[in-house]
Amino acid sequence: MIYKKQSTTSTNDDARNRELHHMDVVWAEWQSAGRGQRGHSWHSVENENLTFSVVLEPHSLPIVEQFLLSEVVALALVAMMREWGIESRIKWTNDIYAGDKKIVGVLIEHSLSTERIERTIVGIGINVNQLKFPADLPNPTSMAVECGKVLDREEVLRSFMRHLEELYNALERGEKGALEERYRQTMYHLGEEHTYAYPSGERFRATIRGVRASGELRLEHTDGIVREYAFKEVEFVLPHKER
Repeated sequence: MIYKKQSTTSTNDDARNRELHHMDVVWAEWQSAGRGQRGHSWHSVENENLTFSVVLEPHSLPIVEQFLLSEVVALALVAMMREWGIESRIKWTNDIYAGDKKIVGVLIEHSLSTERIERTIVGIGINVNQLKFPADLPNPTSMAVECGKVLDREEVLRSFMRHLEELYNALERGEKGALEERYRQTMYHLGEEHTYAYPSGERFRATIRGVRASGELRLEHTDGIVREYAFKEVEFVLPHKER
């Protein structure tokens, strides 16, 4: 069920309502406190884009395998984009890029029990029809920019939900290895040497070799050693800022 509202503080907060259940969606035209990864806010123009949250109830998924939900969500977004002729990649952990520009942001929040995931809230911002962006955003784009036409936003949302349900069902059937490999093959910068940065600002060159089942990014440094990094332990340096 899709619940649409004109404004709210945060759809992720709204989706915590226990009256909502698996695959329910809260869609708001405006969020006064929309959140992105790394503590950033999410910029979105009212009535042009999609800002929504999806409720998942993956009770059978062990906590140690929670990154599989990120993979399923990201793959569903890539599959949806392809329906409009947009080839996109997954920037670890789950942002979606068209070329070197960000087109989707995702924030996933889990409620955990002792050994299982009780509930997952997937907050998603998709740039759909926005054509102009604030100058302080480093590399934004939108579906309309990429495919050259205005899109029906509800159609985009329903397409994503179809792909999400299909991939989630594959996860429930135990097709974990296939999903992990599909995610790896869709990663932004896979097999390419680029610049990365530690939280201290120190930069280094490395090549993405994949991602662990638990979500750590596997980077091969120039000394040939593959090191693994958890979220926030390393950051991509955008191509135009590499040098």
